Amino acid sequence: MPSTKRDDATIAYAVDGAGEPVLLVQGAGVAGSGWRPQVEALRGRWRTITFDNRGFGDSPRGARPPSIEDLAADALAVLDALGISSAHVIGHSMGGLIAQAIGLAAPARVRSLSLLSTFEQGTRASFPSASVMWTGLSARLGSAARRRRVFLELVVPPAELAAVDRDALAADLGALFGRDLAEQPPAVLDQIRAMSRFDPRTRLGALAPIPTLVVAGELDRIAPPAGGRALAALVPGARYVELAGAGHALTVHGPHVATVNTLLREHLERAETARQAASAGA
Repeated sequence: MPSTKRDDATIAYAVDGAGEPVLLVQGAGVAGSGWRPQVEALRGRWRTITFDNRGFGDSPRGARPPSIEDLAADALAVLDALGISSAHVIGHSMGGLIAQAIGLAAPARVRSLSLLSTFEQGTRASFPSASVMWTGLSARLGSAARRRRVFLELVVPPAELAAVDRDALAADLGALFGRDLAEQPPAVLDQIRAMSRFDPRTRLGALAPIPTLVVAGELDRIAPPAGGRALAALVPGARYVELAGAGHALTVHGPHVATVNTLLREHLERAETARQAASAGA
């Protein structure tokens, strides 16, 4: 994979397809390869750029723990390396916080925002509910196979889990995420700390000029829909969509992947059409 350097970090990235640029920003504990279902859905119309946040995949951890603002600057450095002045930005979970930080730091470089399974403040993720904390603790105990199955309970709704082979699903998602779901790389703790210090609520009104889509899953245990609704309310003009029966893994598994991809394609097309019309009339 090609890479670019910023401060003490080396950020690996990948480019797929041709067309207007779309930057996809992953969440905690997931490599850029976790966007494969969206890359495949957008191929042919959009040029997708994915990257590994520092500490995952082919991006080393770096000498110091990053902030959300650091991770946003890493993402912008990838665009710089590709000579891209602006792009549509899609973020999932922690990636949604990073996408917000990109929009706040460099609004002229963001053509649209798509914020999936995310929050209006990082403390929602860093201080989860008692139920999620207990499940998270259980995911660190027992055999590797048990830890993988418990992790799945955090991100996939019970009805979906009941219909699949959990071990096979854990293997499939592990390959997609770029890590064994039984393990928690040290960089995950860095990312959780970074989220706990990021609270953009008083500044989110500045994102009003950017076409914004917020998508939440009804059964998301990590990013409950209350956070998505609060986020959409703080970004003037944002469109909010809540998917019934969806969990945190709505971008990678289950019947909601196709719905998410359709929502993304529609949002990108509308935003790009409006941008080009505004440029033609300027």
